[in-house]
Amino acid sequence: MSNLIISEHAIALDKDGYLLDLQDWSAEVAAALAMREGLALSAEHWEILHLLRAFHDEFQLSPANRPLIKYVALKLGPDKGNSLHLNRLFNGAPAKLAAKLAGLPKPTNCL
Repeated sequence: MSNLIISEHAIALDKDGYLLDLQDWSAEVAAALAMREGLALSAEHWEILHLLRAFHDEFQLSPANRPLIKYVALKLGPDKGNSLHLNRLFNGAPAKLAAKLAGLPKPTNCL
C-alpha cells in the first residue's frame, strides 16, 4: 500500500496504485495518478474517464478491454470506440490504466 498526497491529504492506494476508497476520486486525484503514469490528461482522456465512471455506476464493475471498447463505441461512436484510439490514449493498456485514472477498481480479468 502507498499514498498519493493531494493538497496535504493522503489518498490510500493499493499495491498496484488503484484507489482503496472510490470516494477519494476527484479530477485532481485523476491528474496526479496520470502524472505517475507519465500522462497529461487531455479532453479525450476525460471523456473516457467520465464514461468509465458512468459504466461503473450502472454495472458496479470495471470493464475489461472488449466491453470497454463496445461501451465507448455505443456511447461515443466507432471513431472513439476502437482499440487503436483507446490504446493510443492509455499507453496500450486502456482497461487497466483508464480504470485506475477514473478511480475505479482494477478490472477483474486483467493481470
